[in-house]
Amino acid sequence: MHPRLFTTPWFTLHTYGAFLALAYLAALVVLKRGARRAGLDGDQALSLGLWAIIGAIVGAKLMMIVRSLPDYLADPSQLWSLSTLQSAGDFYGGFIGALLASYLFFVRHPEFPAWKTADLCGPAIALGQSIGRLGCLAAGCCYGSTCSLPWAVTFSDPEVSQIGGAPLGVRLHPVQAYESIACFLIFLFLLWLARRKRFEGEVVLAYTFMYAVARFCLEFFRGDEDRGYVFGGALSTSQLVAVLAVAASVILFSIRRRIPRTPDKKRGSAIRAHR
Repeated sequence: MHPRLFTTPWFTLHTYGAFLALAYLAALVVLKRGARRAGLDGDQALSLGLWAIIGAIVGAKLMMIVRSLPDYLADPSQLWSLSTLQSAGDFYGGFIGALLASYLFFVRHPEFPAWKTADLCGPAIALGQSIGRLGCLAAGCCYGSTCSLPWAVTFSDPEVSQIGGAPLGVRLHPVQAYESIACFLIFLFLLWLARRKRFEGEVVLAYTFMYAVARFCLEFFRGDEDRGYVFGGALSTSQLVAVLAVAASVILFSIRRRIPRTPDKKRGSAIRAHR
C-alpha cells in the first residue's frame, strides 16, 4: 500500500490524512445539499456537521484509549506516540462522540428539527466512511486477518507497520476495502430511502441498523488484536456496540414509525397549487 502521497523537504502528505479530509469534506457537502433540498438552513446544517466532526474526533480517540487502558496506564508515553496521534481511533467511539456533540447542538438550537436533520446525516456519514476506509487501507490500520484468496493484500512499507501496525509480507483480507464497499452500498440505499421514508428518523435508524450488522460481520475478518474484546474474547468491543446499536435502532424504529411524518411545506404548497 501507499502510506504517503508525496514527500517534500518540508512536509509529508500522508494518504490516510488526505482521505480523512476528503471524507469529512464529502460528508459536509452531502449534508448541506440535503438540508437545502429538505428546506432547512444549509449553513446551520454545516455547523451541525462541524460539531459532529469535532465530537467524532474526540470520541474516537477516547474510545481507543479506553479499550487499551491497561497498556496506556503501564506506559503513559503512548498517549503522545506517533501511532496514537496519527490513528483515527475507534469508529464507534467517534459515533458516540458525534451523537453527544449533535445533542448539544440541538440543545443550543431547539428550532432545528432533530430527527429530520438526523436523516440527512445518515447518507453523509456512510459516504464519509466509505472514503475514509480507503485511507485506512493505504495506511495499514484496521487491517485484516490472514487470507489466501486472490484479492488478498500484502503490506511491505515499514511505515505501514509503524502507523497502523499491519504485519509486513503477510497476505491479509482487505477488510478496509470490504467496509468501504459496504458503506458505499449503504449510502446508495439511504439516498433511495430518503425519497420514500414514511417517518422522520427512518433514514438514520436504517443507517445505524445496517452499518451495525455490516460491522459485526466484518469484525470476523479483522486481524488487529488491539481493538479490545469482551466476554472472554467472545466479541470485540465493536461487536458489542454493534449489538447494542441494532437493539436501539429496532426499538426506536418501532416507536418512531407510529409518529406520522410532518408534511413538507414546500411540497404541500406545490400540491395545493396543482389542485
